[in-house]
Formats: sequence, structure tokens, C-alpha cells
Amino acid sequence: MNFRNRHRSSQIPDVNLVPLIDVLMSVLTFFIIISMTFTGQQILQIQLPTSSTPLRAKGQKSPQVNPLVVGLTLQGKIILDNQPANLEQLAARIQTYLINNPQGKIILSADRQLPYAKISILLKQMGNMGGDRVSLLLQDQ
Repeated sequence: MNFRNRHRSSQIPDVNLVPLIDVLMSVLTFFIIISMTFTGQQILQIQLPTSSTPLRAKGQKSPQVNPLVVGLTLQGKIILDNQPANLEQLAARIQTYLINNPQGKIILSADRQLPYAKISILLKQMGNMGGDRVSLLLQDQ
């Protein structure tokens, strides 16, 4: 048999990289030309939203409204103006605050050790009272 002659005459396959480089250069040239063509042109016709509030000057600050801070203790008691309060008092206070300050913020300051399930119940109740912008502040007390 002639197995030895085959093994000796086999060569390492030769890979020609020139066609591969030609294809890559063609693709690169295509993308460069396309990117230069569309630079500076508006491709999509998009209507951007506009603001109804007037723009402020750089140094001018927006009027700051003091937020309404509602406390929630570890025992689950509601604190309003450093005094214990119930849900009816809280609802009345939130409604009067939002009437006087339409852009005002309401902050629920809860004890960090309080389970979130209890906090979420009060957050939902405050949302139903009219506080659609209630922030949550957790702190150690």
C-alpha cells in the first residue's frame, strides 16, 4: 500500500488573506461613505415636546416650597408636626397642604427597622388622600 507517500506529501493548507482583506476594506469604505453622507442631516421627522413653563435664567432658582414631612414610628404611630396624629388629621393636612402648594412634596419619614409592608400601607393611604408625589425617607431613630 502507498500510505507512507501520502503522509509525506501532505502539506499545511495555505490560507490566502488578500481576498479577506479586500472584502473588509470594501465594507469599511461603504460604512465610511454612508456615515459621511448622513452626517448633519435630519433622518427622522420627529416633533419634540415643548414645555409650557417659562425658562428660568441660569442664576435664578425655582421657588422652594417646604415639604410636608410625615413621620412613622417603629410602633406604627403617625407623627405630624412633632405631634401624634390619626389618619383623618393626616388626610386633612395633606389636602390643605396640596391646595396651598400644588407643586409641594410630601415626605414619609419612617423608621428603618419598620417592615416595608407597614410602610407601603401608609404610602397607599397617603396616595389615596391626594398625595401623588410622596417620597420615602428611611432613617434610624
